[in-house]
Amino acid sequence: MTVRVRVLLLRTSGILLCALGVLHLAVTPFIAQMLTDAARPAALDWLRPPMLLNHIVVGVLLLPLGVLITYAAPHSTSWARVTTRVVASAIATLPPTLVWVMGTHYFGALPFQLATAIVCVGSVTLLAAAFWPSASGDLRE
Repeated sequence: MTVRVRVLLLRTSGILLCALGVLHLAVTPFIAQMLTDAARPAALDWLRPPMLLNHIVVGVLLLPLGVLITYAAPHSTSWARVTTRVVASAIATLPPTLVWVMGTHYFGALPFQLATAIVCVGSVTLLAAAFWPSASGDLRE
C-alpha cells in the first residue's frame, strides 16, 4: 500500500468516525422517544438517564477518535502509528459487537443501517491503512 493510499484511507476513516459521532448524537432524541413510547412511566424514569448518557458519550467519543485519525494520517512517526493502530483495533470490535448485542431486528431502521455501514466501512479501511505493509514492505513506514 502506498503512503498516499494509506493517508487517503486513514483520512476517510477519520471523517467516517466523525460522521458516525454526529449521526449518533443526532438520533439520540429519536431513541429517547422510542423509549418513551415503549416503556412504562415508572421504568422510563429509571431507564432514560443512563440510556441517554450512554448514547451521548459514545457519540461524543467518536468525534475525537475521528479527529485523531484524520490528524495522524499523514504522519509516519511512532505516535501516529500507535494512534492509528489502537483506534483501528478498537473500532474493529464494533461491527461484531453490534451484531452480537443488538441482533438483526434493528436493521429495519435507516439510521441504524447507515450507522452500521459507516462503522463497517470505517473499521475495514482503518485496519487496512493501519496494519497493511507499505509498498516497501516495512510496517514502520
